[in-house]
Amino acid sequence: MPRRISILGATGSIGQNTLDLVRRNVAAYDVVALTGAGNIAQLAADAIEMRAKIAVTARPDLLEDLRDALKGSDVEAAAGADAVVEAASRPADWIMSAIVGAAGLAPGFAALAQGCTLALANKESLVCAGQLLLETAHTHGATILPVDSEHSAIFQALVGEDITAVERIIITASGGAFRDWPLDKLAQATLDQASSHPNWDMGQRITIDSASMFNKAMEVIETREFFGVDPDQIEVLVHPQSMVHALVGFRDGGLMAHVGPPDMRHAIGYALHHPHRAHLPVERLDLAAIGQLDFSTPDGARWPALRLAREVMGAGGLMGAVFNAAKETALDGFIAGQINFTQMAEVVEDTMTQLDRQPGYIDVSMTLDNVHKVDHLAREAAKAAIDKRAG
Repeated sequence: MPRRISILGATGSIGQNTLDLVRRNVAAYDVVALTGAGNIAQLAADAIEMRAKIAVTARPDLLEDLRDALKGSDVEAAAGADAVVEAASRPADWIMSAIVGAAGLAPGFAALAQGCTLALANKESLVCAGQLLLETAHTHGATILPVDSEHSAIFQALVGEDITAVERIIITASGGAFRDWPLDKLAQATLDQASSHPNWDMGQRITIDSASMFNKAMEVIETREFFGVDPDQIEVLVHPQSMVHALVGFRDGGLMAHVGPPDMRHAIGYALHHPHRAHLPVERLDLAAIGQLDFSTPDGARWPALRLAREVMGAGGLMGAVFNAAKETALDGFIAGQINFTQMAEVVEDTMTQLDRQPGYIDVSMTLDNVHKVDHLAREAAKAAIDKRAG
């Protein structure tokens, strides 16, 4: 019997890589729902090819475009945030959560409520509401499998291991586009320069987050939330080759490393076929040809986002939601040309400081409503911080 699957965020890089694996054995899957945003042509083409039951765009203004693109097929069309949540609620065995940003929170929780396996590529779910996400999964008997390459690597290294025997977890970072730039040149980095990654083929926003190391800062927080380790057990190393995705160190001094090519289809495929390993169309590494792998300690002056992640974990409560909202808003400001590359970290730090000083924001109970409330407040504060710099 085919396995029922849905892909939330089907038109992004993670969604497209998931579909690449699905179409290699399409008879094994019954595609329930595909969701996207502005790329209507891609969403409709994939929905028709995969014979999805429903295709949803998050943008209500594009509903008629989606209907036109699906004309002549049996695929249902819908639009808007509520429609995305409804699609995530439709019965499925396995759901990919690859919607970028805080917009992926509600659909991810809706998917967990049906007790499915959630392949989690949405970083924001763990950063903003990690405790609540894990509790929801437990309540409904759902399974969460990490799809970030680093967290998939950690997860695989821990198979059959006792988490209490873990001494440290090391996640790696390529360093992005500016790892070798002089520090005094970073403020002049252009949008095009920040949007080019030396190793990975990703969307613009995550590529810029890699250059600023905000992506890695998010992953540090994710590691703490998902695996339940202390913040001081989590380390970051700059690894330009992007082949060692993570290492787990045990109390006997041994390190378990996950090594593979910089190809997201490995982490996706592991989650798609778990608990089994299937043949995947990824490069087989020739270590002799590679010759050497390099590692170094990240420069705190170059990447202040890593320090801010430590402050988020130290503050606890809903500070993760503040951090993410401010990060997303600062990134919008950089893309729009309102602030420069280095000012993104300044905006995030200002926002964290402002909301931390106000009682009843960070220290409230963790509910989805409170997360959304703090998310809104943080975005407004971050916009004000951007306006201050832009003016």
